[in-house]
Amino acid sequence: MTKHWIRSFSTAFALGLCALAAHALDVVDERGVTVTLPQPPQRIVTLLPSLTEGVCALGACSRLVGVDNYSNSPSAVRALPQLGGGLDPNVEAIVALRPDAVLLAKSSRVTQRLEALGLKVLVLEPKSHADVRRVLDKLDQVLGTHEAPNIWRVIDASVSAAAQSLPASAKGQRVYFEVNSAPYAAGESSFIGETLTRLGMKNIVPASLGPFPKLNPEYVVRANPDLIMVSVRSAAGMEQRPGWSGIRAVREGRICRFDAAQSDVLVRPGPRMDEAARLMARCIAEKAG
Repeated sequence: MTKHWIRSFSTAFALGLCALAAHALDVVDERGVTVTLPQPPQRIVTLLPSLTEGVCALGACSRLVGVDNYSNSPSAVRALPQLGGGLDPNVEAIVALRPDAVLLAKSSRVTQRLEALGLKVLVLEPKSHADVRRVLDKLDQVLGTHEAPNIWRVIDASVSAAAQSLPASAKGQRVYFEVNSAPYAAGESSFIGETLTRLGMKNIVPASLGPFPKLNPEYVVRANPDLIMVSVRSAAGMEQRPGWSGIRAVREGRICRFDAAQSDVLVRPGPRMDEAARLMARCIAEKAG
C-alpha cells in the first residue's frame, strides 16, 4: 500500500512539473537576453507608450498595473499608477507593484537595477515597421493572446488604403517631418519615414543620417521641402528661424501642425500606425499643390 502511494505521489509530482514546464516561456528580448517566464504575466508594468498601447491592442490592458508618465492611450491606462519617465522611472514604486514582468525600452537606465531586485525585465523598442511587427509578435508570445497577426494585417492594409486615397498629383512631394524643435527629424529609415515613403512622399532626410537625426537648421533651408509636418508646440516660431521664411513650404503656407493628441499617434511606433497614416494622408491631400 505504501509503495503504491509513493508511486502515485511520484507520478503526480512529475506530471505537475511537466505542467509547469509546459507553461514556462523563454523569450529572447532586444538585448539577446533570454528571459524565462513561468507563465504568461498577469501583473505588467510598461515604461514606453508604444508598449502600453501594444499590450492593450492585444487585449491584455487589464493586466497592466503601472505605466510611464507618457502612456495615455487607451484612456483606461490614465487611471493606473504613473511611474516616471521611461529612462529613469521610480524603481521603488515599480517594485512595490509586484509585477510579473516589466516591459521597457533599450534606452532605459534601470534595466540592470530592476533585474538585480529580482524582477523579470523585457527590453523591446520598435523603430521601424519591421520592428513594430516583431514587437507585436513578441508581446503576443509573452501574453499568450494570439492576436498580433490580425493587428498587423489591419495596420498594413490601412497604410496601403491611405496611400491609395491620395491623388497622383499629391505624390512625390519632398517632405520634412520634425519630431521636435531641436530640431530632430524623422528620417527615411524611421517608422515615420517608412510610412511617408509608402504614401508616395520623398523624405528630405536620407536613411544614411539615421532614423531620428538632429539636424542643423540650415540643412532644412538648403533642402527646401515642399511640405512640413510638425507638432503645434514645435511649430511655434518656425517661420522666424533664420532663413526659413524662404523655404517653399513656409512661404506657401504648406505646414501641417498637429495637436498633442495627433502628435502622440504620429510619433509612437505601435498599433495606431494605421491612424497615423490617415493623419499624414489627410495633411498631404489638404496641402497638395
